[in-house]
Amino acid sequence: MDLHQISVTAIIFKDDKFLITKRAAHKKVHPNRWTVPGGKVTVDDYKNLPQTVPSAWYYPFENALSREVKEEVALEIKNIQFLIDMTLSAGDIPMLVLSYYAEYVSGDVKHDEDTVDSAWVTVEEAKKYDLIEGIYEEIVMVDKILKGADSSSVKFEPRKY
Repeated sequence: MDLHQISVTAIIFKDDKFLITKRAAHKKVHPNRWTVPGGKVTVDDYKNLPQTVPSAWYYPFENALSREVKEEVALEIKNIQFLIDMTLSAGDIPMLVLSYYAEYVSGDVKHDEDTVDSAWVTVEEAKKYDLIEGIYEEIVMVDKILKGADSSSVKFEPRKY
């Protein structure tokens, strides 16, 4: 049986800036590196909610993402849109990551025990941070979409590290 963990991430935007967060030193994967809010999807993200149709729950990933953003940085978001998916090996079980972008609604950034710093940055400013590979490229993708590019034409373009 093939098993995966599922995680969701959010590129949160406010005006022309994007929220990045710094992972705590105790994190097993990418300690002290900059990323964006997100985390694992759990069964609790849907099982205690009414089923959307008799046999299924819709929007479990968006529910999980809203919960993770609230837990990690105490923000409310809206207009959650799918950006890109990826898989990565970060332990014993491969991880499927679904990346979204969302608009900031309200709240002041507060950090949980897994997040030690944060910054609202422009695309240019993001280059100066030790971002986990791929995060900068995702910010660039969202920036292009927000500036009017058709989301179906915006592709992930790896930069040289």
